[in-house]
Amino acid sequence: MRPISGGIDFGTSNSTVGIVENGKPRLVALEGQHVTLPSAVFFNFEDGWAYYGRRAIDDYTAHTEGRLMRALKSVLGTALIHEKTRIKTHAIAFSDILGGFVGHLKRRLEEARGKAVDHVVLGRPVHFVDEDEAADAEAQRELEKVAKAQGFRHIAFQFEPIAAALDYEQSVRREELALIADIGGGTSDFSIVRVSPDRAKAADRRADILANAGVHVGGTDFDRLLSVDKVMPELGYLTPTKDGKRNLPVSYFFDLATWQRINLLYSNKAMTALRQMRYEAARPELVERMIDIVSHRQGHRLAGKVEAAKVALTSQGAARIELPLTDENLDIPVTAEDLDRAIERAVDRIGETAAGTIRSAGLTPSRIGTIFLTGGSTAVNLVRRRILATAPEAQVVDGDMFGSVGLGLALDAERKFA
Repeated sequence: MRPISGGIDFGTSNSTVGIVENGKPRLVALEGQHVTLPSAVFFNFEDGWAYYGRRAIDDYTAHTEGRLMRALKSVLGTALIHEKTRIKTHAIAFSDILGGFVGHLKRRLEEARGKAVDHVVLGRPVHFVDEDEAADAEAQRELEKVAKAQGFRHIAFQFEPIAAALDYEQSVRREELALIADIGGGTSDFSIVRVSPDRAKAADRRADILANAGVHVGGTDFDRLLSVDKVMPELGYLTPTKDGKRNLPVSYFFDLATWQRINLLYSNKAMTALRQMRYEAARPELVERMIDIVSHRQGHRLAGKVEAAKVALTSQGAARIELPLTDENLDIPVTAEDLDRAIERAVDRIGETAAGTIRSAGLTPSRIGTIFLTGGSTAVNLVRRRILATAPEAQVVDGDMFGSVGLGLALDAERKFA
């Protein structure tokens, strides 16, 4: 019998699950009718359950007592994967937290299939870790261990931009060279792939993959950079001590601007340090705002407001970052130019990686027939402009921003396990 299989795109910001039915790939509904699931988990201290996706974020923003975790994938390739974190009275390994999320995706896959599924293709970035092959290989091994612990017995991996290429190939009418750009929440990945209607039927496509490259920069980095540039100065970042001899320590501001580090501030030790920083500050009223945010555990809410402003600036020239504090409302205007300035150096790395991928394939930009864009961060205007500039003569095709990788992984699973 043909093995029952599927593809899982476990993303930094959002995840999808794909299957093939009657020869056509489709995405599985993961939350109501939504085929995307925010990669978030909320440990509800009131009822003792863990919730995923939009429900997790909604519970947190409704001030339900608990612990929210996002950007779960970012711990792969770091020392955190081997460590434990405290969830109420229990110390839980980060690998088990990832396992809970992958297990949730597996259950949705099995509901769609109507039976147990133990064959899966997992998407992976071109590099989990930049310029460290050992750490990169270890990250894939850890993800494989997580998947096996959830009951998957036969596991294969596919680069996310290659999966996106397989999805794009369903619509091509002639052979062409395509630059596949997958710009997600945590990584920016590129592949040069020869696509064609005839080659789409082949099981082995290694000869059609001319180059792969990636950089560990994505949408969550843009959120952090925008927050550091526009929000943190309103909380005391880059302001001096009252003796004028130095600026305030920056680490706490960077923690507050970074999704996966916000919880580090929710400790007695961190609060003591912030109060000392307020005492030493030339502008203590700014640091008092930060203390207000941390003491009321509004760090993730603030990060969500920054992310929402970034998204708004993809389609409009201005937005606001607003957060109610105890004695005032934080209200920070931001413009599209502010966003461009904050993320410019990070986007330069993305553009350089795209151009380098073309060179690695031994091609000139004029040889690229199509640029295929997928991943939520391709909506960021500066990112889009920088990628398109690498092959200005190519046609531009916008894929399913959040679904192309999952669809391609489903196709790859069908080919690998059929």
